[in-house]
Amino acid sequence: MPVPAETTAHPLRCLLAIPAFRRLWAVGGIANAMRWVEVLVAAIWTFEATGSAFAVSLVALMRALPMLLLGAAAGALAELLDRKKLLVVGQAANGLGALGILLLALGGALEVWHLAAQGFLGGLVWTGEMASRRRMLTEVAGERDVVTAVAFDSLTANTTRMAGPLLGGAIYQFLGLPAGFALAALGYGLTCTLLAGVVHTQARRRFGPRLLLAEMADALRVVRRMKPLQAVILITIAMNIFGFCFVAVLPAFGAAAFAASPVQIGMLTAAEPAGALLTGLVLASRRGVPLSPALMLGGGAGFLLCLLLLAMVPSLPLALGVLMLGGIGTALFAALQTALPVTQAPPEARSRVLGLVTTCIGMGPTGQLAIGALADSLGPAAAIPIMAGLGLLMVAGTAWQTLRP
Repeated sequence: MPVPAETTAHPLRCLLAIPAFRRLWAVGGIANAMRWVEVLVAAIWTFEATGSAFAVSLVALMRALPMLLLGAAAGALAELLDRKKLLVVGQAANGLGALGILLLALGGALEVWHLAAQGFLGGLVWTGEMASRRRMLTEVAGERDVVTAVAFDSLTANTTRMAGPLLGGAIYQFLGLPAGFALAALGYGLTCTLLAGVVHTQARRRFGPRLLLAEMADALRVVRRMKPLQAVILITIAMNIFGFCFVAVLPAFGAAAFAASPVQIGMLTAAEPAGALLTGLVLASRRGVPLSPALMLGGGAGFLLCLLLLAMVPSLPLALGVLMLGGIGTALFAALQTALPVTQAPPEARSRVLGLVTTCIGMGPTGQLAIGALADSLGPAAAIPIMAGLGLLMVAGTAWQTLRP
């Protein structure tokens, strides 16, 4: 008896044959690339204008702040309001923000606070990304292919996480800040065009401030009664506070440990995303990856163990290898971080739970401040394993709490 074509076809081929999936995936890739271009260009210009690394960190913090403060609210809004319209409005706001910076720069009136304000706007838009675009992406993919869809989307995010800063650096060096924000404005215009062609239907409820608060409180109740969702929330906190903060001191670590050049520091920065990208290719090319909290926790623990090893390796090539190995763990974590909420949570609560996940992602700057203080006091070679060790303790506690029968 012949096997149906949709069963034998490559899962990615099936997904990319769906117009709405292609458009939502492309929107994520373009928006993420433009975000990284903006981040790098704004950071370089701010440092050149002020000579202050603290000013650079404040501009970056303004972009992260909305995720911490408004992530849960964004998830609730994505249940109450039309997700497609929220995405279109957000991308249009990003485009207008980039255009405003471009005009200020061309007029010679640009100041650091303008970049901070534009970063805050970009952070507001990014806060709704997981609850809106990724939720829509998984709905289009269907539950059978949800891991493949999220892994492919994460793979794209890791690609842009490497390519965006490289593009932004080249644009800034040869064309200057206005060109970077002109490209960003064009990119956001393209995402709006792509979203306009997405056919999306969604059951919505009436909107009101009290209902918004009730929706957020209900999301917490959903998480409290479901152990897989508790695992997602807790490991997201552990990874963003104790794990991903290592990037903040990686330049200092590379220079101190290996006398690394700027190019070599760039290689160190790209090593973990490269490992995640390769792993994402594997995850995106097959069905049957288990929707397992244990696999997600194991991926996070593996990444944190690699950070513990990083301070002990004697050479730069070994450090690159260890970070690429850690990327396997971050890819597993990232895929299941979205896949578990959209398969385990009740359908009417999925965006709200993803909003709580976004809030946990927004806790990342606290880890960056902590590892920076430790690096100043003890050195980056001590700060990285201390933070990773604390993260491992939290992952172990999470496993004990959520994996017991």
